[in-house]
Amino acid sequence: MTQAYIIDAVRTPRGIGKVGKGALANMHPQQLAATVLRALAERNSLDTSTVDDIIWSTSAQRGKQAGDLGRMAALDAGYAITASGMTLDRFCGGGISSVALAAGQVMSGMEDCIIAGGTEMMSYTGERDRAEIASGLGAPLMGAGNPTLDRRHPQSHQGICADAIATLENISRADLDALAAESQRRAARAIDQGYFAKSLVPVTAEDGSILLDHEEYPRPATTKESLATLKPAFTELANWVYDEKGSTFANQIRRRYPDLVLNHVHHAGNSSGVVDGAACVLVTSAAYAKQHGLVPRARVVTAVNLGGDPTLMLNAPVPAARKALARAGLTVEDIDLWEINEAFAVVAEKFIRDLDLDREKVNVNGGSIALGHPIGATGAILIGTLLDELERTGGRYGLATMCAAGGMAPAIIIERVTGTL
Repeated sequence: MTQAYIIDAVRTPRGIGKVGKGALANMHPQQLAATVLRALAERNSLDTSTVDDIIWSTSAQRGKQAGDLGRMAALDAGYAITASGMTLDRFCGGGISSVALAAGQVMSGMEDCIIAGGTEMMSYTGERDRAEIASGLGAPLMGAGNPTLDRRHPQSHQGICADAIATLENISRADLDALAAESQRRAARAIDQGYFAKSLVPVTAEDGSILLDHEEYPRPATTKESLATLKPAFTELANWVYDEKGSTFANQIRRRYPDLVLNHVHHAGNSSGVVDGAACVLVTSAAYAKQHGLVPRARVVTAVNLGGDPTLMLNAPVPAARKALARAGLTVEDIDLWEINEAFAVVAEKFIRDLDLDREKVNVNGGSIALGHPIGATGAILIGTLLDELERTGGRYGLATMCAAGGMAPAIIIERVTGTL
């Protein structure tokens, strides 16, 4: 089997995902995605007519984000029309899945050069979601409107799931706030030291003026004490009646855990940030890299997927990581760096506890609590962050994973490589 090599990874800064506040909020999603595709091609002198496919991730494929964003963005970026494209949805996990699918195509020998990545304009989709909920047209439930699925697998709002897991695991708000404050501290250090500079590309307007060239979301002054003053975010939402049957998000959880008394411990400061962003990764075979004078930076060791309990939704990263390690013939001790998406603080905290990890190896440059979570793009961002940090520190193996709606988690292990092939 051929090896799949990562040649490069680029991403945009993350802009605040709210119309009127975020620097990227007025862009078309295709333009934002085209930004990273164009940058990747330019910095690698890529002949885009040799790109076999573009595999893109976008979770909210509605309106401007619909219509195969991967293909449309490539055309907008000036790619050769022979560079095909597709768009997938694995909710939050799609960014990792796009890279995994690219690697699988290369490793099978069916393709030689694939660009994988994702985009999410949460400023745009968030406005649509809020309008739909306010008008009673929809609720953010994966099984909404499907009575047979709802009977089999009751699903709730992800924030309520996070609070439920913290309650069941007896994880305190103080511990979650400590993780969140550390995420902010590490992100501030990474930004100050330029650790993200290698992958970060500025976003420009059509006239060439810079719209955003830095992370817009972090709050470096955050402390455990300041987080302790914030009101829990999901107390009222838990009891919000979202259909004519009187259903609530809390009741969805209690259908599986009838005696559970929810302890609401998540808030805006220990949950992932709502942002706009895009990222992509160039994956090729050894033969393609040699032919085009490209120097690989890493190889994809393995990539796996796993499903867990849809009702709790957020617990699959640990078993997915264990599956990836087993497939690779590696142990926890072999992994130099871990990236576990901070969708909510409890996800990362439980992951660290369950695998008994050294906290100094996990999310070393902060995570989505500090930097934001552009859903379809985040997985590709995590892989790029792993790649840059493995190179900076001289580490060998990195593992990235993240929870996804429906109770899923993809996981990927990469190995840093040096020298030409």
